[in-house]
Amino acid sequence: MKTHSTIRRQWSQEEIRQRIHELGQWFHNLNLCGIETAPDHFLGDYPSFKWRAFERSLPADLSGMTVLDVGCNAGFFSLEMKKRGAGRVVGIDTDDGYLEQARFAAQVCGADIEFRQMSVYEVARLREKFDIVLYTGVSYHLRHPLLALDLLHEFVVRDLLVFQSLLRGSTTVDRVEPDYPFAEADVFNQSGYPKMHFVEDRFAGDPTNWWIPNLACAEAMLRSAGFTIVEHPELEVFICRRAANTVWAQEESGALLRSLKGGVRS
Repeated sequence: MKTHSTIRRQWSQEEIRQRIHELGQWFHNLNLCGIETAPDHFLGDYPSFKWRAFERSLPADLSGMTVLDVGCNAGFFSLEMKKRGAGRVVGIDTDDGYLEQARFAAQVCGADIEFRQMSVYEVARLREKFDIVLYTGVSYHLRHPLLALDLLHEFVVRDLLVFQSLLRGSTTVDRVEPDYPFAEADVFNQSGYPKMHFVEDRFAGDPTNWWIPNLACAEAMLRSAGFTIVEHPELEVFICRRAANTVWAQEESGALLRSLKGGVRS
């Protein structure tokens, strides 16, 4: 279902405060006409402090550009893209509660943003490629994170991908050879070898935290999915350009991606 936030009206501070309360717990701390939605966030002023770390890596003027915000939550980054003049912004999330928050925030801000309830695995349904795709705080909540990157590459990223993920383990990135003999074992014990940590039960009380990469793994996954890292403005954030994915990735995922593309229904 398509939902546009185009309603224009004047909101009193009391109305905003009441609606924020009615919409439940917020993960994005937004400033709506002077009222914060999550002033006591355990991470602090989130995601504003994260945005400040990489905002200079994106064009200041997005006039005429299209943006997809994957895992938009309450819409902080979608709103920032509209502030920069993006012509079209689409936010997707699986959680209807977050989408309701995002719709309300966009209405208060007078921002024309389209929100859809959709997972990253369903992006082929959009039938559209975007100039900028924001993919923040999603990957480690997925059971199939590399498939998700393949889908983004194949179906929705025209140029730029902004990737952000929780990282754990070593921040060293070792040089890895393109091949090793079967008997090689020591390389896997190096701290800077790409490694993905699997969370069987939960992490930070969250049962949706499944896979948490180290820095080398995050970089390697992006390259494997066909993205060139052009900037690394802070530890968890990677600014990437779409390139050709690896021959092996094309062979491995090609049939699946083609079947998904052929089975898309509007």
